[in-house]
Amino acid sequence: MSDEQSTDKPSETIEELEVAIIGAGFAGICMAIKLREAGLDDFAIFEKSDGIGGTWHDHTYPGLVCDVPSILYSFSFELNPNWSHIFSPQPEIKAYAQSCVDKHGIGPFIRNNAEVHSARFDEGTARWHIELADGRKVCAHVMVSGIGGLNWSSTPEIDGQDVFQGEQFHTARWPASFDPVGKRIAVVGSAASAIQITPEIAKTAEQVYVFQRTPNWIFPRPDHEHPPWLKQLFGRM
Repeated sequence: MSDEQSTDKPSETIEELEVAIIGAGFAGICMAIKLREAGLDDFAIFEKSDGIGGTWHDHTYPGLVCDVPSILYSFSFELNPNWSHIFSPQPEIKAYAQSCVDKHGIGPFIRNNAEVHSARFDEGTARWHIELADGRKVCAHVMVSGIGGLNWSSTPEIDGQDVFQGEQFHTARWPASFDPVGKRIAVVGSAASAIQITPEIAKTAEQVYVFQRTPNWIFPRPDHEHPPWLKQLFGRM
């Protein structure tokens, strides 16, 4: 039978890896750095978004800061004495994650826009069979999940939502073009994101309404900028 007449399908290409890491947030970045320290380079990080940092890449809403003192928000092997504030903002945290990727050379191991669609463990071969959303397939001895719980939006069904004429969006998908100046804004929820967003947009919005199901206990955030002498002290200690 000639090539033109052949009905045989080309063999499916499957990437073989020792370790497959899901997610390029802080967990995935740390795992990759430690694998390289152990002398293992046969791995890849599969990240669904177009950047690194996990929730610090996906979330960009106004007022987004670290909710623990930043000096505690560093890898033990990559301490950072140069945080600008007690509670540093999102761009600074994402930049720290990128600096760790660059310093430890794990950028080439990161596959962006590579969402994992399914993963199945074959007991017979002791391999993980992973399929990406675009149809690519991966086979790995070990699969490490670095999936976080803060980068998926959950929007409840609200009566009248489909006929509401104004803008509506989840905090996890904050549009860069949105300007709160002079607007009447309703914030649904009063958990961590709302606590950060509400004071920030209230500075310029005409009116902000907060709808909460259960009140939270809230106290002032003792934030201030780190002076140069304090950064030097952190660096020495």
